[in-house]
Amino acid sequence: MKAVIPAAGQGTRLYPQTYTKPKPLVRIAGKPILGHILDNLVESRIDDVVVVVGVMREMVVDYVTGAYGDRFDLTFVDQEQTEGLGHSVYQARSAVDGDSVCILLGDMLFDSGYEAFLEAHDALGECVGSLGVKRVEDPSSYGIVTLDDAGCVVDLTEKPEDPSSNLAISGIYCIENSTGLFGHLEHLIENDVRGAGGEYQLTDALARMVESGETLRTFDVQDWYDCGRPATLLEANRLLLDRREPTSADPESGVVIPPVDIGEDVDIVNSVVGPYVSVDDHASIVDSRVKGTIVGARSEVVEVNLSESIVGDGSTVTATPTHLNIGDSSEVEL
Repeated sequence: MKAVIPAAGQGTRLYPQTYTKPKPLVRIAGKPILGHILDNLVESRIDDVVVVVGVMREMVVDYVTGAYGDRFDLTFVDQEQTEGLGHSVYQARSAVDGDSVCILLGDMLFDSGYEAFLEAHDALGECVGSLGVKRVEDPSSYGIVTLDDAGCVVDLTEKPEDPSSNLAISGIYCIENSTGLFGHLEHLIENDVRGAGGEYQLTDALARMVESGETLRTFDVQDWYDCGRPATLLEANRLLLDRREPTSADPESGVVIPPVDIGEDVDIVNSVVGPYVSVDDHASIVDSRVKGTIVGARSEVVEVNLSESIVGDGSTVTATPTHLNIGDSSEVEL
């Protein structure tokens, strides 16, 4: 089985952070989103990883190759135009080459390692594929599946206005018949059959598999972290920090309240930092109170009371704002 990670999107919902870096390289809890995904994949049976790249592709290629090139057999394929998840996955067809495939969305993190999901897939018995699902309160925001009494998928709809169930697809797909999946994706693209948002949707290709008589099943996902929006990115940062071992920090003066992630060569002077703060390398926090916030590398936070904020790399924040989301190389004075 090969893993396919779509990581080509613009990440517009994370502007301004994604003006200067691709969404998979936005950092939370001490490393890029994509790093957390690949860390969870390390202990699995999967050795071959196909990463679909697009926006700022070389940044993704350099990071993944440098950090994981000795663990995985890596292939990078290009999505020149971002036309939906289905279109992104379709770009990996030659690299997958008929093997079974595990599709992992590039902005979704999970409590469990991926091997647990693969074992859950194996336990389902005969089927052409399975999807991780979870019951949600607002199914209209997700791809939704409907099951029959035997637990087989009978319908899939992307972000329905009138949902037939509250079982949301959680961003992991195990597909045995990849040739069939790519065939249905090809049909959608060649016939310009666009779904939700005017894009080619993976959900629509899976629905075609079900309509053609193939069996898809589901397995339960307890918790997932959507990193696609500022609010959910900060929530994912909190949850990941809660899961990790305490980080030692020795501020020059002040207090660090765990859980936090403090990078290398970080100056904390006359400040209170934490809980739920990630500070990247070479940043400085002076005369400030910071909680529930992500502070980028080489940034300066001076005389500020910050909460639930995102400060991009190389930025400067001074005075007394309370909620911020500023991109790289920014300067704020109030």
